[in-house]
Amino acid sequence: MPRLPRISPVDVAVHIIQRGNNRQVCFVSYEDHEAYAEWLKEYSQKYKVDIHAWVMMSNHVHLLCTPRQPGAISLMMQSLGRRYVRYFNHEHQRSGTLWEGRYKSCLVQNERYLLEVYRYIEFNPVRAGMVTEPGKYLWSSYMVNSGKTSSSLCTPHPEYLALGKTDLERHVSYRDLFAHHIEHPEFLKEIRDNTNKGLAIGFDRFKDEIEIQTGRRVIANKRGRPVGWRKVKI
Repeated sequence: MPRLPRISPVDVAVHIIQRGNNRQVCFVSYEDHEAYAEWLKEYSQKYKVDIHAWVMMSNHVHLLCTPRQPGAISLMMQSLGRRYVRYFNHEHQRSGTLWEGRYKSCLVQNERYLLEVYRYIEFNPVRAGMVTEPGKYLWSSYMVNSGKTSSSLCTPHPEYLALGKTDLERHVSYRDLFAHHIEHPEFLKEIRDNTNKGLAIGFDRFKDEIEIQTGRRVIANKRGRPVGWRKVKI
């Protein structure tokens, strides 16, 4: 089946995942993480992409971001990916590809879904058994979004800003999202499936609006043959 062309309308949030080829390790040292984060900041600023949340796992990366101009996501990811591969191959005396083909992405509706994706991303190290709480993992945006530290890489999304009238209120409300966190398998599956297929996460109204705006399907086809496929016997 041919791959659907990726879409990334301006001002619509996007969840991105990029994996190492054959799930190989992409970050070996502290310096690797630092280099990736620095170039992510550079290219997100250059191509006008707001970065809201991130996590750099050992063999893949998650990002939640919003493009502010057409084509910004693709330009950022291409530039970042190429530069990091050159660095990684030189630093670790290797050659060849590092990433597993194209990055995966899906559009995310603001209402209800966006903060869930924040949490999905930053809870990854806990889910993987690497730490017992998100604040103990160094290479994610949790400490920034929860108010424990600051970073020029992070741009708060309006849904995040709506958590409170002051920074303190927002930080407390954000930490509460994790303190009372219950993982719902159905929602985890929805995020993963839609990201891998390049679709959208949100209510039907949001998906309909995206399809009208872009002319591209963002809802998964139903499995099986289409209704009426059998020829009528005469």
